[in-house]
Amino acid sequence: MAEAQVFTADAAQEVIDSVVKSVPADQIDATFKSDSIDLINKALGSRILSFSDEWFAAADNLTTPTPPVRKPGVFTYAGAWYDGWETRRHNTEPFDWVVIRLGVASGRVKGVEIDTAFFNGNQAPEVAVQGVFVDDTREEETKTAKFWDNDSNVETILPKQECGPSQRHGWLLPKTTDKAYTHVRLQMFPDGGIARFRLFGEVVPVLPQDVNEIFDLAATVNGGVAISCSDQHFGTKDNLLLPGRGVDMGDGWETKRSRGEHVDWTIIKLGIPDGLIEKIVVDTAHFRGNFPQKVQVFAAPASEIAPGSDSGDWVEVLKPQKTGPDAEHEYGNEVLERVEGERYGFVKLVIIPDGGVKRVRVFGKRG
Repeated sequence: MAEAQVFTADAAQEVIDSVVKSVPADQIDATFKSDSIDLINKALGSRILSFSDEWFAAADNLTTPTPPVRKPGVFTYAGAWYDGWETRRHNTEPFDWVVIRLGVASGRVKGVEIDTAFFNGNQAPEVAVQGVFVDDTREEETKTAKFWDNDSNVETILPKQECGPSQRHGWLLPKTTDKAYTHVRLQMFPDGGIARFRLFGEVVPVLPQDVNEIFDLAATVNGGVAISCSDQHFGTKDNLLLPGRGVDMGDGWETKRSRGEHVDWTIIKLGIPDGLIEKIVVDTAHFRGNFPQKVQVFAAPASEIAPGSDSGDWVEVLKPQKTGPDAEHEYGNEVLERVEGERYGFVKLVIIPDGGVKRVRVFGKRG
């Protein structure tokens, strides 16, 4: 007679800890966007390296940062137009796939979002995500299915999950992955369509070896995260830390119009906990009739929990400065206060009274 297995409390906890948690659609942003970024955001420079098929709609659409749109009644040579990735019917292989190079040096993953918006009757029934860390010399290998099926370094990030039609699906991993990844492969079982793919996590930046080198402490690619804001009615706070100057007002941070005495703000966690600030740049590119009248900047030391907007930890490092339309505004040592020799882990950008800002840069070095 076989011995009965004892299911201990520790074993039960291990099972609980290993379970991927489904996140309701209306909680996806709150779950991930306060401490994570989309590691495969096209605006960061992510690249689609290869795919099994894209007959109906291009895989490149998956990483578009804006929400998917619909064009009913519009057809291409291949079929109905979709803002997403859609493959042929009747796949003879177990799944279709697409390989993506992250838009950052590497990143640890906290969770995944798959949006099947407007795919109804042709949505992906199931998905999974694999990841791997490889250096640039091996990137060509990652373009092949053989690599992902056989390389011992490939890991499952998200095991197979069911998808429904025309909706956002979110999954929170049991914990942020210990391993950092440079490339991921999205698997779609067996075929169908997906509008958007988001890979939420934290950047593992490659910082300058020279401790005296000046770099952007707030940039997303260096580990900076916009963690909260007063309002983002027209444009999200996450855009503030992206590379480049963008293409139009749609890829900046813009708040709704206010009446009476008012300010808006956003709090940014710097990529390092001991930044020495030397220059701040506030860019109002493309904001020509809706730029803030003034900007003000505060800083706070690093801590496990980010200071609230009204915390006493904030130190004013830039008094209110008048801004103008469609321009980069630089503030150096001649106007910055209480930055020399001071180490900071957070900054708070205040716009007076409201409006739009394209980018904010916090240049400095490690303390």
